[in-house]
Amino acid sequence: MEERACELALYLIENRTTVRAAAKKFGISKSTVHKDLSERLPLYNRGLYLQVKEILEENKAQRHIRGGMATRRKYKGE
Repeated sequence: MEERACELALYLIENRTTVRAAAKKFGISKSTVHKDLSERLPLYNRGLYLQVKEILEENKAQRHIRGGMATRRKYKGE
C-alpha cells in the first residue's frame, strides 16, 4: 500500500491529472486513491503529500468548471 500511494502521488504530480484519471490508470476506485493520498501518504512521505495536496486543492477549485463544460458537451452532442 505504501508503494502504491507513492506511485499514485508521482503519477498525479507528473501528469497533473485528476483522481478519477489516476484511479482509471491504476485500475482502482476513486475512494482508494483518496485514501492512499490523503491518509496513507502523509505517514510515509510528507514532502510528496504536500505536492499532491496542492494539485488536489487546485482540482477541487476547478471541478465546478469541468462539470459545467461536461454538461455543455452532453447537451450539444459533442
